[in-house]
Amino acid sequence: MDTDKALLWQCGKFKLDLAVPKIMGILNVTADSFSDGGDFLNKDAALRQAEQLRKDGADIIDIGGQSTRPGADSISVQEEMDRVLPLVEALSSWDIPISIDTFEPKVMREALAAGASIINDVYGLRKDGALEIIGASDCGVCIMHMQGEPKNMQKNPQYVDLLSEVSNFLTTQAKKLELLGVSGNRICLDPGFGFGKTVKQNFKLLAEADHFVRIGYPVLYGMSRKSSLGAVTGKENPKDRLISSVTAHLIAVEKGVQIVRVHDAAAMKEALTILNCTQNYKDLG
Repeated sequence: MDTDKALLWQCGKFKLDLAVPKIMGILNVTADSFSDGGDFLNKDAALRQAEQLRKDGADIIDIGGQSTRPGADSISVQEEMDRVLPLVEALSSWDIPISIDTFEPKVMREALAAGASIINDVYGLRKDGALEIIGASDCGVCIMHMQGEPKNMQKNPQYVDLLSEVSNFLTTQAKKLELLGVSGNRICLDPGFGFGKTVKQNFKLLAEADHFVRIGYPVLYGMSRKSSLGAVTGKENPKDRLISSVTAHLIAVEKGVQIVRVHDAAAMKEALTILNCTQNYKDLG
């Protein structure tokens, strides 16, 4: 993988310039997500939230209809499609990419047909048919690492070498896509903070974020309101973890991460503005 390609993420008709970090805004249309379950299950409420995320500075809207919180029960593919497809269709004419957060190949196919430009898969394209769907499209794709399944992933996760195991999985899946003709600049990697990792392991992923950046693909980190942040700050309510969420993502960006997936786009945008002005103060008037 040419490291220069990490400065561009090709997502269908969209070319995202990653020289400036990008914000992926979370839109959960679920009943039981860990932080905002039920808040935007109604279509009108979801559309208002999408508009707010864009107004607040989100560069991508990531729609998820299936909760992947620790211990989450699955819903049917049909129910997931009923939740997400009307939103994809409604938002597909926007001037920013619409991402679908799903691990179900049928949902991927239908969402792409409805106008989605990105597939964000917490299973890392492990389900039968997922790789082929990406290969047959022109979408961008985010491959995430998760040990186990959402229902059991936090039950004593263990690694011999965390960084190597996570990066080996991600690069293996990326190479499978490239063998199907998917260009490297369509592929993004996510080490999966909070997915089958202990608190210590999650913070190792953050401390060593540059390890994944050096692989050469665009890298996404999604740490917003995660329980590991609450574990070290004492903030039990996920919605009280704004400061720690923004701080964690700023650390990741300073280590080279190009895309951050957040609930609170306005706060993240403001923090990135300050970071950019600090890094480029000579250009200020």
